[in-house]
Amino acid sequence: MGNNNEELDEATASKKVEKLEFRGGPVMAIVPLVFFIVWAVVLSVNQLVSESALILGMVIGLVLGLLLTKSKWKDYAQALFDGMAQPIGVVAIIAWFWAGMFATLLQAGGLVDGLIWLGFLTGFEGGLFVGMTFILASMFSSAVGTGYGTVSAFGILMYPAGVILGADPTILLAAILSGAVFGDNLAPVSDTTIVSATTQEADVPGVVRSRFKYSIAAAIPALILFVIFGGASSSAGGDVALSQLENEVSANGLIFLIPFVLVLVLALGGHHLLTSLTWGIISAIVLFFVVGINFTEIIHIYEGEDGAVIEGALMGGLSGYFEMAILILFILSASYLLEIAGTMEKIMSFFINMINGVVRRAELSIFAIVAFLNSFITINTAAEIAAAPFVSKIGKNSNLHPYRRANFLDTVSSALGYIFPWSGGVLLAYTTVNGVIDEYGIPGVNPTEVFPFVFQGWGLLIVMLIAALTGWGLRYHGKNGEEVKPEDYEG
Repeated sequence: MGNNNEELDEATASKKVEKLEFRGGPVMAIVPLVFFIVWAVVLSVNQLVSESALILGMVIGLVLGLLLTKSKWKDYAQALFDGMAQPIGVVAIIAWFWAGMFATLLQAGGLVDGLIWLGFLTGFEGGLFVGMTFILASMFSSAVGTGYGTVSAFGILMYPAGVILGADPTILLAAILSGAVFGDNLAPVSDTTIVSATTQEADVPGVVRSRFKYSIAAAIPALILFVIFGGASSSAGGDVALSQLENEVSANGLIFLIPFVLVLVLALGGHHLLTSLTWGIISAIVLFFVVGINFTEIIHIYEGEDGAVIEGALMGGLSGYFEMAILILFILSASYLLEIAGTMEKIMSFFINMINGVVRRAELSIFAIVAFLNSFITINTAAEIAAAPFVSKIGKNSNLHPYRRANFLDTVSSALGYIFPWSGGVLLAYTTVNGVIDEYGIPGVNPTEVFPFVFQGWGLLIVMLIAALTGWGLRYHGKNGEEVKPEDYEG
């Protein structure tokens, strides 16, 4: 019996695969990822993109990789598991679950309604309303760390309100998308912030502090442009629709700014992200009781037709990331194939020879790679994961500080995730707005109309391109992990 156990242990013990060979050479290891990118583009063009559909595309791509491998199939399969087991993915997924629970608690508490009530209180119209929408959307996305949640919430309430108050529909929707970009890029609890930091071996608070100058450099011109161009020639809807909208919001939800501020203070003060989010979740739950919100909004377990049903903000926050977690694990596997097949080494050799030790070329190469992948992979977090190994290797070869690498990775990804007409953020905005235009009798906006006016997104791209060309904000990796300015660097 003992021998059988030993044989079983030996058979089930996973040995990390160090090398895979493919028919046609190392370049064929890129087939799974290329298939996934093409799949994502086709889905986006046909407005059929969803996380579950993207997962299917990645699975099909990995199956194609299996058919192309010259190595043993069991080694290919083990390599997929090795890729999924990388700490980068596990850390990101766990952080998403905590961030998701925190975000849904704030939403359930009415923070969106509170921010919108604040907007109505000012009495702004036209371009001023658009500018205020950009500020509020930026605040909200920075609080909850979800650009998609911001697009959904503000598209349902702020879009009809703004159009009724004389805002240009296209510029208003662009302002909502720009606010989503701001928070997706800067929020400590944003999935893109978490991925960019963990994949580049950096701490989240430090990354956020170093990133602020880029975000604000894009946000100030964006705000001015929204105010200038945000007014329409005439308002749509009427007083009845406006009154109906105003009656749906109240100031009560503003109390949930307390957990938001608490998480920001703790995270930026150097506490671990999970610790900061845990205290944010606890304080939000306490506030539920203070304001008299039913506990079932937090957790609700009951017997349904098909068995036990679990609902509430905490469950919603977790379940919202289940499919993304699966997708990221598969993308990690596909990216890992490039490494053990030698594909990554060949790609890196090409770029390193082209870079030839020139830091400006290294940063421009990072910018181009991240932008290219985000142009095809419609979920910016997924694109970040795919680009992260390239950014890490090129950046480390030039001794760029992890903060600098993470900033290029995240800023370009966050911007492009809400610009292209086929991107997930823009398609979500289009779908959301279409759901409310009939109710209020207001015009909608086509995705192809809005993308030139997402000023925060385009601004971030311009800012990072200038940073790469001029060396603005450039920091090297010091001997003890500290940031070293170019004039003090002894490389």
